[in-house]
Amino acid sequence: MKKIGFICVILSLAACNVSHQPKSNQSPPPKSKQSHQSIEQSQDHFSLINQAMMQSQGRVKAVLAETRKMTLMQEIIKGGCWDFLDTAWTRAGVPRQARQVIYANKIGGTYANPNQLQIGDWIYYVNHSYHDIEHSGMFIGWTDKPRHIGLILSYAGEHRAEPARYREYDLSHVYHITRAE
Repeated sequence: MKKIGFICVILSLAACNVSHQPKSNQSPPPKSKQSHQSIEQSQDHFSLINQAMMQSQGRVKAVLAETRKMTLMQEIIKGGCWDFLDTAWTRAGVPRQARQVIYANKIGGTYANPNQLQIGDWIYYVNHSYHDIEHSGMFIGWTDKPRHIGLILSYAGEHRAEPARYREYDLSHVYHITRAE
C-alpha cells in the first residue's frame, strides 16, 4: 500500500509540472535555478492541493477529487475552460441546479473581495498572464494572498488538446464566483 501511495505522490508532482513542449531527440537542457524553482513550486502546489482536499467536505471534496483525477489522467474535454469544469462538476454530483452563484459582475465592474473565495469555487477572472482575457478556473488556495496570487485548476481552452493543470494566477480581478451547494 505504501508503494501505491508513493507512486500517486510522484504522479501528482509530475502532473503539476507537465511541460507541453514538443518532444525532440535532443537531450534535456541542464538544470538551472529556474527549473529548481519550478520543482519547489510544484511541491508547494502539491501541499496546497492536499491541504484543500483535507479541508473540504461534501460536494466540494467530490469536485476536487474528480478534477484531480481528470488532471492526472490528462483527460481532454472538447471545448474550453467552462466545458471542462462543467463536465467535472456534473460528474462529481454537482449538476447546474446545485451550483450557487456567490458573486456576479462583469469585467470592468466591481470585482469580488478576495476574502470571498473558498476552496473549490469556480471563478471567472481577468487572465493577466494571457492577454487580459476572461478565463475561468477552480480556486484551490492562496499562494500569496497579499498580492492576490492564488492556485487555480485551469484548463487551457481555445480547443487546444492540453490537459488541465494547476497554476498560479493573479486573482485581483475576479468577477464571478460559483460554489457547490
